[in-house]
Amino acid sequence: MKSKILIVAGLLALSGTTAAHASTETAQNPLAQAFDRAAAAYDVPRDLLVALAYAESRLDGHRGEPSASGGYGIMHLVSNPTAKTLEQAAKLTSKPVVALKSDDAANVLGGAAVLRAEADALGLGAAQRDDLGRWYPAVAAYAHAANDATARIYADAVYETLAAGVDARGVQVRPRPVQPDRGEYAEQPRALAAAVDYPGALWVAANSANYAVSSRPSSDRIDRIVVHVMQGTYAGSISWFQNPAAKSSSHYLVRSSDGQITQMVREKDRAFHAKDWNRRSVGIEHEGFVDNASWFTDQMYRASAALTRDIADRYGIPKDRTHIVGHVEVPGNDHTDPGPHWDWAKYMSYVTGGSVNPHTPEKVCGSGFKVIDSAALGTAGTVYLLYNTTTGSNCVTTIKRTSLGTATATSAYLEVQGSARKTDSGNFSYYAGPVTAQAAGKCVKWGGKAGSSTYDSPFEHCG
Repeated sequence: MKSKILIVAGLLALSGTTAAHASTETAQNPLAQAFDRAAAAYDVPRDLLVALAYAESRLDGHRGEPSASGGYGIMHLVSNPTAKTLEQAAKLTSKPVVALKSDDAANVLGGAAVLRAEADALGLGAAQRDDLGRWYPAVAAYAHAANDATARIYADAVYETLAAGVDARGVQVRPRPVQPDRGEYAEQPRALAAAVDYPGALWVAANSANYAVSSRPSSDRIDRIVVHVMQGTYAGSISWFQNPAAKSSSHYLVRSSDGQITQMVREKDRAFHAKDWNRRSVGIEHEGFVDNASWFTDQMYRASAALTRDIADRYGIPKDRTHIVGHVEVPGNDHTDPGPHWDWAKYMSYVTGGSVNPHTPEKVCGSGFKVIDSAALGTAGTVYLLYNTTTGSNCVTTIKRTSLGTATATSAYLEVQGSARKTDSGNFSYYAGPVTAQAAGKCVKWGGKAGSSTYDSPFEHCG
């Protein structure tokens, strides 16, 4: 017998479809008009169509750029080795693929056509299509997920969005209570058992082609945590990492709406997420896109920070920005995540339980510089010596650890043997430096001051 479960009770007792959800906003807004027309053309509930699109993309088409799993546009029409909803939409609508990728109206029309096709394949008749709850299996099928467990995560997200309502880009859906008829998805899948390493997570295994079995930390020391952004949705990324075509994975994934965590690779094994750092790091993927800050909720930050803190404590990883890094900071890769909207100061304050300097010595000194030495300045900060093998230059910076955001006396200096000392000294909020100099084949003195503590090195690091 099919199960009906009330996701969210609301104040509105609305029923039936809203394929022609006319309003003054719709009359003035091209995207709202696109949803109305697509819903009417394919007899799909307009509000459900909007909720699906919002759950997929926050109504952001990303200028026609694909997601990590090959999905395009507001409706995330996919073209990858195992899912071809983009091509299916082109056939159903007679729209060219290039338009479906980058034109919002065409993409919405394509999504409506694919969703209706899924409903038809399930035998959903005209009367049944008037019941929003009966669309649940069609929404789950739209995901083209790797298994029922992932399809349920996807469909639940859409119905939760419908219940919460949408107000974005001039498109509105009023919050409404819906009883989803989950049908074959009614039972909680067994795949969502307790995770292996982090008690707060669910467990869904990645495909074995997407990671390397290992025996860390005995085989390789774990000393870094890498923060990623999925360039896609939580359910979509879980499904993609279950696809052998992905050739990528992450140890953990974090959902935007509530911070739910799924583990897909055991920490002892090497997830394929950070190239040369796969051996030494644990990867955490976060739902969303780097160019849209709305995905980065406080729930996500807090849940991810708790996970990071747990990993750091278990492996003795320092809770600082040298050891907890973004994908963009990993050497030898071309990724930009977590991007400019990721709030490192907030995230690290949640990791440590206090204020954290968002600046790293590598960022202060610039591309190509790597830390080769450091000295603690009491609890007030740390002075770092870096070297660039390409240019033969050294760099020194003092990174504060207290009085962050407040200008206090801080300094950094570098002296190449045979040359005059170079110093950056003053009242700084976060760091002193960078102080750089050519030093290939020469010894250097370096040091700095923060608070009442000072460090002065001898001539060293020669050659």
